[in-house]
Amino acid sequence: MNQLIDEACAAGARQEQACALLGLSVRTPQRWRAEGAVKSDGRAQAAQGRAPANRLAEAEREAIMEVVNRPEYARMPPSQIAPALADRGHYIASESTFYRVLREAGQLTPRGKSRAPTHRRPEPFQATAPNQLWSWDITYLATTVKGTFFYLYLIMDVFSRKIVGWEVFDRECAEHAATVFGKAHLREGVGADDLVLHSDNGAPMKGATMLATLQRLGVVPSFSRPSVSNDNPFSEALFKTLKYQPDFPARPFNSLDTSRQWVCGFVHWYNEEHHHSALKFVTPAQRHRGEDARLLMDRHLLYEAAKQKHPERWSGPTRNWAPEKIVFLNPGRPAKTEVDVTEKTA
Repeated sequence: MNQLIDEACAAGARQEQACALLGLSVRTPQRWRAEGAVKSDGRAQAAQGRAPANRLAEAEREAIMEVVNRPEYARMPPSQIAPALADRGHYIASESTFYRVLREAGQLTPRGKSRAPTHRRPEPFQATAPNQLWSWDITYLATTVKGTFFYLYLIMDVFSRKIVGWEVFDRECAEHAATVFGKAHLREGVGADDLVLHSDNGAPMKGATMLATLQRLGVVPSFSRPSVSNDNPFSEALFKTLKYQPDFPARPFNSLDTSRQWVCGFVHWYNEEHHHSALKFVTPAQRHRGEDARLLMDRHLLYEAAKQKHPERWSGPTRNWAPEKIVFLNPGRPAKTEVDVTEKTA
């Protein structure tokens, strides 16, 4: 213990702070040194050698394991085993003790034929141009009637972040989802077998009408794992942008028309005016139309000219205005050589 204190003091720490970290007073190591022997703190040794008074004996643990592995109890959790034993007039241990012993033995879950649910990560996708990879989701819009909501359907292009389809309805259903997607698909002129549509596992996303529409149009569906919002990061980021807008209504919407008017204005602003941070601050519409390359090149040339005019103001290269050529939709991380843009907010 004294050696640890000496090392800390040699590294620049005060003796009082080093002792306090070890739970000692300053006088304790001084007394040890005065006695001429290096002593350790006996409290830890005493705690290690002292067994709890209510600790189970090994025979009792073996009895618990023998009972829980009997055929009649092998498929039961401890919450059912303890009452079943009590009905037969037997008490071996408390329910929490059963749980603890089973957990230490690695037999707590799963028991019987049940197995822990396993959900594989969705297949990773990447987009190198618009209309290759879309993401969509539904979010709630509060209404003036408590407990009643309007439902905003939003479809965005992952490569350009442009909102390519939207609508507000008074209910969630696969029929509405298929209608919104069909209009967006027609409006964007997407070819057969050219598009992947990613969404979460909600009922409208996996409804028969929606899946039939995707199959008819030659669209490949992709789904997130259940209750894993990170698998659909682009739509989640878009909803955050929408609901954190300064002009997002502080009061609930009183009608479908009111909500649609507001969303229409938001979509125009987001697509045509919003300089997106993940797109090197061009708008989604400019990226979607392919105008971003020229705009970013003009910015690069402007910065290079400014550096040549005042080179003393730059300690390195000018700002990187090169556009991202590949956008990944992958809940895992791509190779380190690739640019991960899935974590950037809308």
